[in-house]
Amino acid sequence: MQLELLDRIRSENPVIFNISNYITVQDVANGLNSIGASPIMPSAIEEASEMLQISSGAAINMGSFRSNELPYIEKVGQLANDLNIPLVLDPVAVAMPYRQKVVTNLLDHIHFDFIRGNAGEIAALAGIKWQAKGIDAGDGSADLAEVAKKVAKRYNCTVVLSGPTDYISDGTHDTTVTHGTPLFQIHVGSGDILSSLIAAFAAVSKDNYFEAARMACLIFATTGEIVANELVDEKPGSFIVALLDKLHLVTTKEIADQITMED
Repeated sequence: MQLELLDRIRSENPVIFNISNYITVQDVANGLNSIGASPIMPSAIEEASEMLQISSGAAINMGSFRSNELPYIEKVGQLANDLNIPLVLDPVAVAMPYRQKVVTNLLDHIHFDFIRGNAGEIAALAGIKWQAKGIDAGDGSADLAEVAKKVAKRYNCTVVLSGPTDYISDGTHDTTVTHGTPLFQIHVGSGDILSSLIAAFAAVSKDNYFEAARMACLIFATTGEIVANELVDEKPGSFIVALLDKLHLVTTKEIADQITMED
C-alpha cells in the first residue's frame, strides 16, 4: 500500500489539466489544490497543446459538455495520448442515449488510462441492464466487481466504480475501498473531485496505475470519513468545506490509523 503517494503529490505539485463540469469546477480545482496538486482548466482549443505540455495528468469530465465543444475534447484526448499523459474519463450520465453515443465515440478514438463513474455509468459502459436515473447510481442486480472488471478489460484501462464501496479493477487486479461517508453521495461533485484526484495520483505513480487509483480512492474516502465523524449532524455544506481543509492537512499516519483493514 503506497500511502506515500500523498506526500509525493505535495512535494512534486503536479499540474493536472481538466475539462470540467461547470457545475463542480470550483470544487474540483480546490480539491486538487488542497491535496497538493496544481489544477488548470483551459477551454480554448488553441492553447490545449501548450497547456498539456506542462501537465502531468489530465481528466475529462462529461458532465456539462456542449456539442460544439466535442472537437476540443477529442483534441485534448489525442494530445494527452501523444504526450503519454495519464488520462481519466468521467462519463457522467452515460446511460442516456446521446451521451452514450458521444462517450463511445471518444473511447473508440482515445485511450483513457482510467474510467471513473458510479454504478449506473459503469454498468452502461459494460452493456449491463441497470436502472440508472440521470447522474444517480440507480439500482441493479449485477455483481459490481465483475461490472468494473468487464469495462476494464473492454477498454484496457483501470476502472473505478465509486459509491458506498469503491470497486477498482484493471482487468487483472481487483480491490475494494470500503471507507467513506454517505455525505459523498449528498454533495454533488464528490465523484468529480475523485476523478481529478486519480489523475493527480497517476501523475506521481506512472509505473502503477492500479495502485494510483487505489490510493486516490482510499485517501479520499478515508479523509471524508474522518471529516464526517467530526460533524455533529449531517451537513453537506459544512462537509465540503471541512473536506477541503482536511485534504490539505491530512497525514499518511492519520490515514493509516483510520484504516481498519487493508482494502
